[in-house]
Amino acid sequence: MNRRLELHEKLCNLVGNNNVYFQPPASVQISYPCVVYHIGAGDAKRADGIVYNYTNSYDVVFIFKKPTIEIIEQVLNAIPMCRFTRGYIADNLNHYAFTLYY
Repeated sequence: MNRRLELHEKLCNLVGNNNVYFQPPASVQISYPCVVYHIGAGDAKRADGIVYNYTNSYDVVFIFKKPTIEIIEQVLNAIPMCRFTRGYIADNLNHYAFTLYY
């Protein structure tokens, strides 16, 4: 199975529904709670000018109407190569941002 699709399934399980959006266009109507994620810079391991290992990275944001700080520990436990970057409120919604490698 495609690694991104595997990640997508994990994110669905973590948020508890299918409201998981990969690089959604502005025209998409988003339902909450949800996860929005985008491809990141990735991590390339090089030797002698050649990439011998590359891991995709993703910028992932869990969005909830109510504060749900338990999600931080749940995500960190479910995805080993993951870092919580920050929590913030925008448009009266609680956002929990992560950078993860998968």
